Amino acid sequence: MHSRRALLYMPGDDWKKITKSITLGVDCICIDMEDGVAISRKAEARATIAKALQELDFGRSEKLARINSVGSGWEKDDIQSVLPYHPDGIVIPKVESPDQIRWGSEIIEAAELKYGWPINSVRMLVGVETAKGVLNLKEIASHPRLDAIIFGGEDYAASIGATRTAEATELLYAREAVVTACAAYDLQAIDIVTIDFKNLDFVRAEAEFGARLGYSGKQVIHPAQVEPVQTAFTPSDEAIVHARRVVDAFEASQKEGKGAFALDGKMIDMPLLRNAQKVLKRAKAAGK
Repeated sequence: MHSRRALLYMPGDDWKKITKSITLGVDCICIDMEDGVAISRKAEARATIAKALQELDFGRSEKLARINSVGSGWEKDDIQSVLPYHPDGIVIPKVESPDQIRWGSEIIEAAELKYGWPINSVRMLVGVETAKGVLNLKEIASHPRLDAIIFGGEDYAASIGATRTAEATELLYAREAVVTACAAYDLQAIDIVTIDFKNLDFVRAEAEFGARLGYSGKQVIHPAQVEPVQTAFTPSDEAIVHARRVVDAFEASQKEGKGAFALDGKMIDMPLLRNAQKVLKRAKAAGK
């Protein structure tokens, strides 16, 4: 599974921005056919994304294509126009039921069989952005092709009639519900967009809060957001050293036949061990 600390959206009809994105060293580039593209430019976006997948070297960046939502009337043309060029994954926005995931999975599997690709070589990420989507998280998260759930805070707030605030307390229930569902089904959880993209201190603070909630990454809409977001979702050197000490001390205590043990004046047991293991796993995914 790719590291997705920063998931950068690029409008699918803007060749210049797409070519810029591959120079940024970002974990994940999501070329968009949905909200980032005007209705009159949907066909242009499909053609441009197909060209990008064929001609550009994305390097170590994961290449994703976001289609329009199932039921929009554009979704079938979207997915069929980009699939032949083997994106690493397809993003389906505004998912509210497992039927929408099954629709996409069947089309992707047909392409994998047609082109002789390994089954599940094209992954799927879904946006959960509405009240109904949050209520159906358990069923949505259980689909085997899924790699990640992306939480859409602005759409969710609109769907419940909430007023968006800088503190984002109105999103907290849904944000934690997404993290919980992802943890239960071993998926990555991708946090909200910070729309005030020029305020990098706020971007950093919001990313750090998302990381503390348990998110593995965050959506990014401007190149300037990439560095603070990647940093926030990468364990610090101090956190890595501490996690290694916890794991090593646990292994030593097991050999001595002990369960819980003390380290630096604190009692360490299984939950803290699992947390340390997750820190090391994230560090490895980030190349540390």
